[in-house]
Amino acid sequence: MDTVSPQNTQPAPYDTDQELCELALNNAPRVFAVTVQYDVAPGEPEGRIAAWGLAYGDGSAHIVTADGQYRLSLKSAERAAWWFGRRDNTTARLLWFAAPSAPTFEPAEAA
Repeated sequence: MDTVSPQNTQPAPYDTDQELCELALNNAPRVFAVTVQYDVAPGEPEGRIAAWGLAYGDGSAHIVTADGQYRLSLKSAERAAWWFGRRDNTTARLLWFAAPSAPTFEPAEAA
């Protein structure tokens, strides 16, 4: 049921843009980076971003290597850390970005 003021008997118009923004915000995948750290010499650690990923509400994740050469579809984001941390003396971790909070149709405002 729409709420109307006594002075205005017409219900407020449906705001499709607002509805789409809320839908996108509620269903947006989480963004993460896969970082790796390894020793280039004893006691001399080095690190880099190995891949970028999107984690979905069902737990699955899609990953693209930082150089763009490989794509992975995995059952979870945590599997990406396992995948990139398989080499000896390599530690892989997930670096999570904050959840999106203000979707917009304007690219300049999203930057």
